[in-house]
Amino acid sequence: MAKILGNFHLALLIGVVLLAAAMFGFHGDLVGSGAAYWAGFFRYLHIFAGILWIGLLYYFNFVQIPTMPKVPAELKPGVSKYIAPAALFWFRWSALATVLLGLILAETSQGGYVEHALTFKPGFKVIGTGMWLGIVMAANVWFIIWPNQKRALGIVAVDDAKKAASASLAMMASRTNLILSIPMLYCMVGQSHIAAM
Repeated sequence: MAKILGNFHLALLIGVVLLAAAMFGFHGDLVGSGAAYWAGFFRYLHIFAGILWIGLLYYFNFVQIPTMPKVPAELKPGVSKYIAPAALFWFRWSALATVLLGLILAETSQGGYVEHALTFKPGFKVIGTGMWLGIVMAANVWFIIWPNQKRALGIVAVDDAKKAASASLAMMASRTNLILSIPMLYCMVGQSHIAAM
């Protein structure tokens, strides 16, 4: 059992097999057909990507950033050279996947949904706010956090002053995303409960 669960790729494969079993077990007659099925499938993928993205955002802000000052200097390279780059890989790609899958989900649910939400048409204000917050957060990941983290972590060579400034800017952008994630999650969840707005 330790060999199976100790292998990340094998554990992930088992999860995907169980997903397929659940999909066919619960919806065998619907798989591959009908807009409702595909909307549900894209909702699943959107939520999966979103959990990965926001989970990593919370890991950075609740765990890594506050803990790094306490880590002895000789141990810090273990985080900056190995853990942080790997976490940032999943962080940035899950951000992009969350937004793209969300847009696909919205449009497959109802034609014109994205346009109605992003322009705050009646009945779409809550989800529109959530979508805009998510888009701003993803742009923040790709255009502020990631470029600055590359310098802060030494992936891109810069002098010490630029490295420190980049680390500070990346942290402030990450904290901004933490702040925005709180109302964003409310709007995403709240759309079905506050649809009149």
